[in-house]
Amino acid sequence: MRKAIRLLAAAVPVFAVAGLAGGALLAPAHSQSLNDIMGAGQKVIQAATVSDAEIVAYFGQMSDEMDKQNPLAPAKNPYAVRLANLTKGLDAYDGLTLDIKAYLVDEVNAFAMGDGTVRVYSGLMDKMTDDEVRCVIGHEIGHVKLEHGAKRMKRALQQDAALSVAGTASSGVRNFTNSQLGALLQNVVYAQYSQAAETQADDYALTFMKARGYPQAACATAMDKLAALGSGGGIGLLKTHPDPAKRAKRMRKLIK
Repeated sequence: MRKAIRLLAAAVPVFAVAGLAGGALLAPAHSQSLNDIMGAGQKVIQAATVSDAEIVAYFGQMSDEMDKQNPLAPAKNPYAVRLANLTKGLDAYDGLTLDIKAYLVDEVNAFAMGDGTVRVYSGLMDKMTDDEVRCVIGHEIGHVKLEHGAKRMKRALQQDAALSVAGTASSGVRNFTNSQLGALLQNVVYAQYSQAAETQADDYALTFMKARGYPQAACATAMDKLAALGSGGGIGLLKTHPDPAKRAKRMRKLIK
């Protein structure tokens, strides 16, 4: 079973994305029929009660779609070989089953999803050492373990009528269309996490590095590299992440 993550997920969207339609719940009551209001309430209830297994299934659909849209490195490709070596023994961690692979995309990026999917872009691997890549992966695992993506998923299901899970099959799992998957990716994977969520994922990454016997200092140097890349014209992921220089400074204070 594929299981989110995302450290640095600000990849260029590859879908025609539909916007959220949460405004329906906020419109003046006189502009809505009683059935509309009751239906909106039902969507909120349905989304709030969606099971963890259903959330994982939805992330699995999103992961499959991302893999269709981006070239995965074949097993014997140098990027795949390097990633397999530096993540050896990491098929599972902290109760999560992980599926870690490389995209042959020249972009400094990585992400994870709630089904345990972790994807690292070749552009990021070109810029970072093995231990820095490990820290990035640890950060993304943190987003998954702390359910940052799962909370976004539930919020998206609540707010967008097109993504309503009401009236799904008896299994409770709905098959989303490509455009609906695009909307979920935009609002769950590409959107900016809060400062608090990023800080929590950074702390998780430091703990991950220590637990695995990797140098925690690599987390700070990874942020140093992101800061340097940003000063040279900027990279997409920095638009959705806090200042990496400040993150590096904070991490160095926490490293023991």
